[in-house]
Amino acid sequence: MDHYVDIRLLPDPEFTTPMLMGALFGKLHRALVELKADHLGVSFPQYQLNPKTLGAILRIHGTEQGLSGLMQTGWLKGMADHIAGVEIRPVPQTGQCRVVKRRQYKTNVERLRRRRMKRKEESYEQATAAIPASVERQPELPFVTLRSQSTGQAFCVFIELGELQAEGVPGSFNRYGLGQQATVPWF
Repeated sequence: MDHYVDIRLLPDPEFTTPMLMGALFGKLHRALVELKADHLGVSFPQYQLNPKTLGAILRIHGTEQGLSGLMQTGWLKGMADHIAGVEIRPVPQTGQCRVVKRRQYKTNVERLRRRRMKRKEESYEQATAAIPASVERQPELPFVTLRSQSTGQAFCVFIELGELQAEGVPGSFNRYGLGQQATVPWF
């Protein structure tokens, strides 16, 4: 991971930054699926926990060749009025890396109950007894909202940052550009 691309979202009077980030991240996800790419990782340089935000920059990490291949697919089509700064650059030698990963939560107790009712052929009362409301968690992490291509349902992808590390860990990334052990440069 010796190169990167910063895609900066421009302010827009009609769309919020989180809405634009969701659209941009969704387009990236579809491009990574189409390319079957597991060699490109993402980070969010303006990530904050308080207030919760991913910021207005999506940074994509990889080799110069891998990033060139992504950019040649035209995956940013339709976003030209909303973005700036799309240029492949070498990673500065900061010596810091970190894991940027997806964190999943049990956020909807009613969905969990319906799933249990179907799976175990239980009544609503039985499922409610087995899955109390206290199971539901309210995540404290920034997220991006995406829409499923197959079902049309909206869902959240919560993003968690690992600890800063002096040495990078090679590995593969999922189709969102997120890793479980693999790190990206952090600067």
